[in-house]
Amino acid sequence: MKELVEVVAKALVEHPDEVVVTEKTEGKSVIVELHVAASDMGKVIGKQGKIAKAIRTVVKAASSKDNTRVDVEIV
Repeated sequence: MKELVEVVAKALVEHPDEVVVTEKTEGKSVIVELHVAASDMGKVIGKQGKIAKAIRTVVKAASSKDNTRVDVEIV
């Protein structure tokens, strides 16, 4: 899931070299943290959080076959 979030985020931002994605595993759940430049934060979140919600939806759909719960946090 880390790679999926990284590819999507780098396609959205102006400074793709500042995109950092980390992954923490806690039992059957995984937390993916997305760090972007401050100037790119609005592009990743989107108006009313629509882009962030879309990223979370895609990741949850991709992780459903693994029987794991994946949460995406934008830091």
